[in-house]
This record gives sequence, C-alpha cells and structure tokens, in this order.
Amino acid sequence: MAIRRAGPADVEPLLGLIREFYVVDRHDYDEQHVRTALMPLLADDTLGQVWVLDVDATLAGYAIVTWSWSLESGGRDCILDEIYVRDGGQGRGGALIEHAIGEAERFGARAVFLETEAHNTRVRGFYARHGLVVEDSVWMSADLPRDVPGGWS
Repeated sequence: MAIRRAGPADVEPLLGLIREFYVVDRHDYDEQHVRTALMPLLADDTLGQVWVLDVDATLAGYAIVTWSWSLESGGRDCILDEIYVRDGGQGRGGALIEHAIGEAERFGARAVFLETEAHNTRVRGFYARHGLVVEDSVWMSADLPRDVPGGWS
C-alpha cells in the first residue's frame, strides 16, 4: 500500500473510483462535470491536492483536499471534499485521511472541514476517530449562477 499525489495520468482510474463513491453517497454523477473540476486539482497545488491509495499497482482510494480561507480559522483552511476507499475495514481509510490532513497542515491549513451526508452515520464515527468533531454550524448552499428573486442571473 502506498499513498501518493495524483497526477493527470491518474484521471481515468480516479473517475472510476469517484463514480463508485457517488453511488455509495447518493450523488448524481456527471463525468464531464467531475472531470472539469478534477483536472485543475491534478495540475498543481493552487486549488488543492488529490491523494491516491495504491494497492498492488491499482488505485483503491482517493482523498481530495481543497483550499479555502477563513477569518474564523485564522487564514488558510481546507475542506476534505471527498474521501473514498474501496474495500474498507483494513486501515487504509485511516492511513489516507491521516496523510491528507497531515499534508494540508504542512501546506499551512489551520483547520480542516468536511461535510457528511445525513444518511451516513457510520462514517461520522470514522471521522471522529481521526479527530474531527460535529459542530453546531449548518452548511447551506446554492448553485451559481442563480436565478432567484433578489439574486443575480
């Protein structure tokens, strides 16, 4: 087992893993949409990092960390945007999350945030074992551009 930075050559196997994750997490999968968002992350560290888990020369998992900035965090923070490991329960997910968070810290992040789906209570225990806690904050979102009264279009 090895954890390494993903590069452009990893895009096709990564898309396969992302497709698997989206089924598990009940997200709609649009390959072109995902590819468009993924490619800049594979190019360099400007927007974030993609870490992959190699097991027997096959990608078996990935973690995506994206940079953000927050006054409350005191500067750079990050979002653990996605983490997925095929065939869990062997310590691989723990190794991957610890590696991704450690690298985020090394790159200057002062806090890490993540979002979980309401239906996925099991994964919150995993995250808690790795130092993440449930906060009182509630995330809200809107797709942009938006077309709502008082908004922009």
